[in-house]
Amino acid sequence: MTATTAAATGQKSWIVALLLSFFLGVLGAHRFYVGKIGTGILMLITLGGFGVWTLIDFIMIIVGKFSDKKGLALAR
Repeated sequence: MTATTAAATGQKSWIVALLLSFFLGVLGAHRFYVGKIGTGILMLITLGGFGVWTLIDFIMIIVGKFSDKKGLALAR
């Protein structure tokens, strides 16, 4: 008998985070949405790390590796 545990999932929607990242990613909107205020401000100041940070976050959201402030996976 094998025990499988599901990863804990937060209450923030991955599709909302994905859309915010796509349309307002350089402003860090998706980071503010998931509660990561500090890095959201950094993204706002640097325009998403000159676009590189935004692209990395966008890909991470798509593949399901982006988490909220508490480290929980986004709800799918």
